[in-house]
Amino acid sequence: MSTLEVNKITPSTGTTITLGDSGDTFTIPSGVTLTNNGTASGFGGGKIGQVVNTTKTDTFSTASGTYVDVTGLSASITPSSASSKVYVILSLFISGDTQTGNYFTRINRGATGLQETVVRLPQENQSVYRLYNVSMTDFDSPSSTSALTYKIQVLTNAGTLYVNRAGNQGGFSATSTATLTLMEVLA
Repeated sequence: MSTLEVNKITPSTGTTITLGDSGDTFTIPSGVTLTNNGTASGFGGGKIGQVVNTTKTDTFSTASGTYVDVTGLSASITPSSASSKVYVILSLFISGDTQTGNYFTRINRGATGLQETVVRLPQENQSVYRLYNVSMTDFDSPSSTSALTYKIQVLTNAGTLYVNRAGNQGGFSATSTATLTLMEVLA
C-alpha cells in the first residue's frame, strides 16, 4: 500500500477529477471530518437537512367562522435547495364549549392551505370536558430557497373552539402542549 500526501489536488485539464473506477470503495477512517464549502451532489436524497420546531404551551380560543391563525403556532424554515421537500408535523389538542360543534384545523404555508381536517364533537353531555387530539402531517414541495413560514389556523361552526384546553375545565386548570415541527428533506 502506498501513501500519497498532498495539500491540494488540481485537475491538469478541465474541472473534473475522478477517484478510482466503478465498484471501488473508499474508506474514510473514524474521526475524519469532511468539510464541503461547495455543492454536494450524487449522494442520494431523503436525508434531513434541518429541523425547526415550535411549542405552544399556552391556550388559544376563537369563535370565528373563518380561519384565524393560532397565536404562537408558526415556524419558519429556509430550504437549502429548491428541490428540497418540507415535512410538516403537527400535534395539538382542541375542544369546544358546545356539544354540536365542528372544529376545523388547517396547515398553511404562507397564504396557501396545504391540508385540512375536522373534529366533530359528539352530542353527549360530557363532550365539553374532553380534549381531542389533532395530528396532521404534510410533505410539501415549495420549490423555494426563500424563508417559508408555516402556520396553523382554526375555525368553528358553533360556539368557541379552544386550543390546549378543554371547553369546560370543570374547575381544573390543566392544559396541553401543541407542537409544530418542520424538517427539510434533501433531494
